[in-house]
Amino acid sequence: MRVNSISRARGRAALGVSVAALAVGATAGAGPADAQPQRQPRAAAAPAADCSAAYRIEQKLSTGTTWRMCWHYDSKAGLVLEKISYQPKGETKPIKVLNSARLGQIDVPYDDGSVEYDDLTGFGFAQGLVNMNAAECPGGTIKTVKVPDAFYSDSPDIKGLCATTRSRGHAYRMQADTGNKVYQQQGKDLLIYTVNKVGWYEYMTEWRFQDDGTLNMNVGATGSLSPGDYDAGDGRGWPIGKGPKSYATSHSHNVFWRLDFGLDGSTKGRVEQYDSKVTAPARGQEAPTNKTTVTKVTKELAGDAKNYRWWRMVSATGKNKDGHARSYEIVPGATTKFLGRSFTKHDVYFTEYDKCEQFASNNTGACPSGHGKSVDSWVNGQTLTHPITWVNVGFHHIARDEDQQPMPVHWQGFSIAPRDVTAMNPLTPAALADQNGQVTPRS
Repeated sequence: MRVNSISRARGRAALGVSVAALAVGATAGAGPADAQPQRQPRAAAAPAADCSAAYRIEQKLSTGTTWRMCWHYDSKAGLVLEKISYQPKGETKPIKVLNSARLGQIDVPYDDGSVEYDDLTGFGFAQGLVNMNAAECPGGTIKTVKVPDAFYSDSPDIKGLCATTRSRGHAYRMQADTGNKVYQQQGKDLLIYTVNKVGWYEYMTEWRFQDDGTLNMNVGATGSLSPGDYDAGDGRGWPIGKGPKSYATSHSHNVFWRLDFGLDGSTKGRVEQYDSKVTAPARGQEAPTNKTTVTKVTKELAGDAKNYRWWRMVSATGKNKDGHARSYEIVPGATTKFLGRSFTKHDVYFTEYDKCEQFASNNTGACPSGHGKSVDSWVNGQTLTHPITWVNVGFHHIARDEDQQPMPVHWQGFSIAPRDVTAMNPLTPAALADQNGQVTPRS
């Protein structure tokens, strides 16, 4: 059932040569965009170009929000988004959000203990970028990415980066207190994604930028169940096919993301952890009470998600029009935490920036001798002055009959949501623009 890396039939030695060949190219990029014939929303003019047109993505959504960023393609991490900014209507200039965002590792251990794959640094994830056609990028633009020694193309020029827009349904709905007036807005997103084939799996790495400032990061796995992995026993696999046979081996997908925040252009953001405690009703009270406390995270942290716990990255310099510090909240997605490795035992890590610390496991950054090879070993008490955020989301894949053929996409991921980035909902209609703070009855 192995579908997450180069199949067992493919020799590791041969693969190592290919990975080394790609590494020679270091960071590879793309040429000018190949526009598809579908009509595109008009992009807002950027105040300044942070990168050449070939490496720039800029989209003004129909609801008035503009997202801007640069991109390049890394020889191991694949797509890297950089200099990401967000400008909703009413803001006179872009608000810088992230210096960079990319995958940090995909670790895939099998339930029978036979193998464990580190798809980014050991099994050619970046080389597995595949070509897409217009039908896979509806209404969008497909950019050409240079991938030296690409696995699934005779050419290094891969039409592999889709940028398009999609509707997501209601952004909000509110009925007036009097009369029949309804305020509603249908939300729009900028969607950027690639497809990377690793063995039998095909990974869809998706970045969804909402018009309200939320950024969703997801990895979806599709493709095929590996025909060489139907050898599991009961309890470590699931029968696929007719009768109690062909037990596809279960395994985990531990996906890491690496985020370098740059809120308002500064790397010196601070990390805060919030915890709430619920207590039973005191005499005379009708309901339990709930008090929330904040802990400033000043040193490196390996954090665990708990009920009523969350984290945010706070701008060191920027405030919204209400005078509140801008921040982004980390919103975890559904996860199955894999406890078999020290680096997968925690949901989030905040580490001090070190240019050699690039991947959450089997790190291939140019670290000095003795430097740890995984993210957990980097949490050693350093003071956070330039925090790097690592988010770990796990999925335990126990196959089912419906996984063939082809296998439906199964998604895992998380979001970062704006908290006080703007003084009001960035999509607020003009008629409600004065409703800031304690509101009066609306009509």
